[in-house]
Amino acid sequence: MEIICAIIYQLTKDLSTEEIKASGFDKYYIDHTLALWPQAAGGIPFNACEFQSKGDPITDLSENMAAEQKARSTYDNILRLVKDQEVADPIRFLREREIVHFQRFGEGLRIVQDHLDSKNFYAANPAFDCRK
Repeated sequence: MEIICAIIYQLTKDLSTEEIKASGFDKYYIDHTLALWPQAAGGIPFNACEFQSKGDPITDLSENMAAEQKARSTYDNILRLVKDQEVADPIRFLREREIVHFQRFGEGLRIVQDHLDSKNFYAANPAFDCRK
């Protein structure tokens, strides 16, 4: 988040009023000036609903893997649009980290699955299913 915020700051710190209006940044500017306020590209503000946790290691690791893939896809989309190497290089670095995180979560998921009853781990997690 710090890298993305630094990039946004560098790109917006010297905007003129005309540039703010021409870019469609004026509605954001009215609420936040040039301060950073995390939100989706569609304008939906970041909130705690972005985090998912069920307490089941298989579910949570699968969710983590999906989040890493979604972040990687976002960086791919940014790289398709950005031509400035000072922006693209740190985005490439962040994209590479998402790939590594996805791989590590996948390894963790495999370890968890290896320690569960392999005939059962998609139907129920034996750690939580105490019925006999």
